[in-house]
This record gives sequence, structure tokens and C-alpha cells, in this order.
Amino acid sequence: MELLTTQLKKIFSENINNIFKQDFSEKINIENSTKKEFGDFQTNFAMMNSKAIGKNPREIATTLVENFKENDLIEKLEIAGPGFINIHLKNNFLNNELKKIDNEKYDFSFLNVDETVIIDYSSPNIAKRMHIGHLRSTIIGDAIKRILDFIGFKTISDNHIGDWGTQFGKLIVAYNKWLDKEAYEADPIGELERIYVLFSDEAKKDPTLEDVARNELRKLQMGDEQNNKLWKEFIEISLKEYNKVYDRLGVKFDHYFGESFYNDMMPDVLEELKEKNIAKEDQGALVVFFEEDKLPPALVQKKDGSFLYATSDLATIKFRKNELNVDKAVYVTDERQQNHFKQVFEISEMLGAPYNYEKSHVYFGIMRFGDGMIFSSRSGNIIRLVDLLDEAKKQVKSVIDEKNPNIPEDEKEKIAEIVGTGAIKYFDLSQNRTSDILFTWDKVLSFEGNTGPYLQYTYARIQSILRKLKEENISVENNDIILDDMFDIERELAVALLRFPQTVVKSYETYRPNIIADYLFDTAKLFNNFYNSKSILKETDKKVMDARILLAQKTASILKQGLNLLGIETVDRM
Repeated sequence: MELLTTQLKKIFSENINNIFKQDFSEKINIENSTKKEFGDFQTNFAMMNSKAIGKNPREIATTLVENFKENDLIEKLEIAGPGFINIHLKNNFLNNELKKIDNEKYDFSFLNVDETVIIDYSSPNIAKRMHIGHLRSTIIGDAIKRILDFIGFKTISDNHIGDWGTQFGKLIVAYNKWLDKEAYEADPIGELERIYVLFSDEAKKDPTLEDVARNELRKLQMGDEQNNKLWKEFIEISLKEYNKVYDRLGVKFDHYFGESFYNDMMPDVLEELKEKNIAKEDQGALVVFFEEDKLPPALVQKKDGSFLYATSDLATIKFRKNELNVDKAVYVTDERQQNHFKQVFEISEMLGAPYNYEKSHVYFGIMRFGDGMIFSSRSGNIIRLVDLLDEAKKQVKSVIDEKNPNIPEDEKEKIAEIVGTGAIKYFDLSQNRTSDILFTWDKVLSFEGNTGPYLQYTYARIQSILRKLKEENISVENNDIILDDMFDIERELAVALLRFPQTVVKSYETYRPNIIADYLFDTAKLFNNFYNSKSILKETDKKVMDARILLAQKTASILKQGLNLLGIETVDRM
């Protein structure tokens, strides 16, 4: 199914190139009309190319409209303002395109999708419970993966877990000294968190504990059997805990290549940096200095010979090209790591192949909390992710109990889980990714406005219509969705449905899932305006009723597809 904008660009290219005797194929932009009275789409080609053609925009637009050839897509063209051209599509063409929804795959072949893209996201630290700070990376990364999959890229998801470093020496000491075995069996990761905090408190009283921890870490690095066994145990119980959260979020990973995975590769990276005279010794450490000081110096090895995150990331970059054969890498972290990735990406360019493939740092703002921090983890001030999900489920279930008490209890539980989790994800993904956001339950769980529950309720409303269709044995006999005498709201909704794939492309190009969220909200509003102003199953004109039923079905399909790209499930009733 070819995108409307792609088809329109082809028609405009043929006409423009023929009329002006130049190839303007790469200089034609087709955009959604800003208001329905301005047609279905618009182009400002005349204004953008006035200098190249040597005429004023209005004259160019007039020449184009007057000489445009008749075709199967466009009903009429209108000139607006200084040189805009409004594009009105033929009803018959729109009808044929709408019928393809659910029956044909979208054609994104105009993009170079024959590439492998790795997405690096979530990345919790071992032996610590996942908290609210992991939410944005996890769900933004998952949404980006889903969008790229939908378009046709081959994707690899990698959870670059924090499974190496000084914390393990401390944890081993704490484990041997203060572990409560009964608590460890009941809540292993919670007990590990407790004893890690205890180590920090005790080390303030007795600084020699830090030396003991460094010794245990050295033993681990040298392959000590007991410490290695404990380290693997910490990883195993942590991943088991994390996967419970990932299952609830509907998030999956292809790899869990943690920091430890790249340990043996880092010395070779350092050798390359030294051989190419990129890293230089400075006060006993190895440092990369950048030309004209465009970035602060990057430390790649400490005086004591230990490696840093930059070294690990460079080893990761090399491995991903050599072993996974990726063409692009996308890193999803918070905004505080911008400088780090600028340094790493710049060093990878300095190193050349195999390091210098395309890489993007998709950063996001910090989530802050309103509502007076109504709950927190046992550690005192960090909100655990599982607690956030539980609270959302609890609040949604109370609404269902009040509004729809006749739903069976097990179904209520399932709906509450889906709607609650979806509400949290949608609240995050509907925001501008780079902005800080303020989380409040009123905004997250509202059934009105740009929220997850509003969209899920709109989808459920359509499913209710379709259930009544079956209950009343109503069959759809006509398959035209757009009728010549139909109302504006129905045609406006129909055109909006056909804009879905171009919205996905814009979201991909900017790595901004909120573009899809905004589209879904606008589409849901259009449907609800249509639903509230027009009868569907009580419509007396059978052809009109059939058209409205089909329009509702196509709307449900697009809402479901769009929410799925955001990692949000739908429910058939609420």
C-alpha cells in the first residue's frame, strides 16, 4: 500500500518536470492541510522554488494548476495565499485506498530499510531493583524498535546491563558479613539492596572496608571461584526480577550483553587508540584530546590501569559491527549522557572502520513527580517501577469497579493491568522526548484529553458497536466508505486514517514517538465527534449505515496499530 504522499509526489513530479522542463523531483513537499477547508493536502512548491524557476510564487502556482493533467487521484487544485496549492482528492481514489487498510502492507520502499539497526536501551544496574529512572529509556527504546520493525528494518535490541565494576567488591563483602538468608530467599534483590546500603553506612564508620572491597573485586577480576559464583548469582537473580517488569511492560530484548561481556576486548581498543596516536598519556592516564577543544578530553584508562565507560562503549561499537554486522546504532539514555556520547562518537570517527558507522544518541528529559510522592520504595526515596505499575493497576480497577461492576473479576484484573500500564506508557511517550515531564496521576489516568485511557476507551467503544452488529445480526452489504453526499466529519476522519503511515515515517525520522501519540489523539477525537454527531446502527439508510460501520472498523484498526507501536495493548471493553 503506497503512501498518499508518495503517490502525490509522483504525480506532481511528472507534471512539474514536464511544465518547467527541469527535474524538481527531490524538491517537492506534500504536507497535510492545516484546515479541512484547505483541502486534503498542501504543497508550497511554488514558494520554495521561485528563485530556481525565475518567477514569483503566485505565477508558478497558476501555471502549474492551469496545466496540471487529469489523473485518478486529484479532484481539484486551488491556489491559496502567495503560492500555496491546496490538493483535494477524489472520493473514488480515497475509497480504494481505505479498503487496503488491513488488507495490504504499507510500502516504505522509498526508505533505505535494507539495514540492521541495534537499539541500546533500559540498562539497569545488577543487584538493584528497577526504579522510575529506568522507565523512559525502556519504553522509548521499545517504541523506537517497534516503529523500525513496522517500517521494515532488521532490528536488534540490546540491554547493556551494568554487571561489572567496583560495586561488586562492596556487595561481596556485604554478602559475606551481613546477609539475612531468610530475607534473601524471600526477596533476593531487595536483600542485596539492603546490604549494599549497609556497606556504605558502615564504610563511613570504618574506611578500611573500602580496601577489603577492592581486594574482593581484584579476586573477582582474577577469576576467584567463590567470588565469580556469587557474581553470577547476583546477575541471575537480578535478571529474573527485571524480566518480571519487562513482561508487564511488554518489552523484550534480543541480547543482554553487559559491561563484563566487553572486558577482554578493551585492551585491543586501547592499543588501537595508542597506535593511531589518538590516546595520549597524561599524568599516568590515557586521554583523548579533541581538535580545537571542541569537546572536553576523554579519559579512556585510569592511572591504575582500569577502564572507563568510554573504553567499554568503544569496544561495544567495534563488536556490534564485526560480530552483529549492524549498519546503525541507536542509544536511548537520559540527557545527562549527551557529552559522553559526543566524545565516544567522535573517537569512533577518529578510529575509522569498523567503528565509524552511523550512530545516534536519542536522549530524553527527566521525569519528576507531583502528587506529593504518594508512595516510595523501601530504600526511602526512589520509586520502584513495580510499585508504579501496581498503583496504576489499582487505581484503574477502582474506576472499573465503579463504572462497570458486572465485568467478571478476572477480566477486571486483566483490563486494569493493560489500561494502567498503557496509561503510564502513553503519558511518557506522548510528551516531547527531550523535555522534562511532571508525572501526576490525574493526568496519567484521565479518561478525557490526550491520555492512554481516552484512546483505549475510544477503541473499546468501537468494539462495542461491532459486538452489537453481531448481536443484532446486521450484515454489511455495501463496501464503499466514502459516499458522494457524506458529511464533512466522515470524510475528514477517512483522510486522517490514510495519513497514518506518513506519521510513522515522521516519528522514525526524528525518533519521537509523541508524533504518533499526537496523531492517535487527533484521530480519536475525530472519531468521537463523528460518533456523537451521527447515528451508526440506527441509521435508516442502509448504504450510509454500512459506510459508517466500515469507517468505524478502519478507525479501530489504525488505533490498534498505532497503540501497538507505542507498546500499548488494547481492550475490547472497559
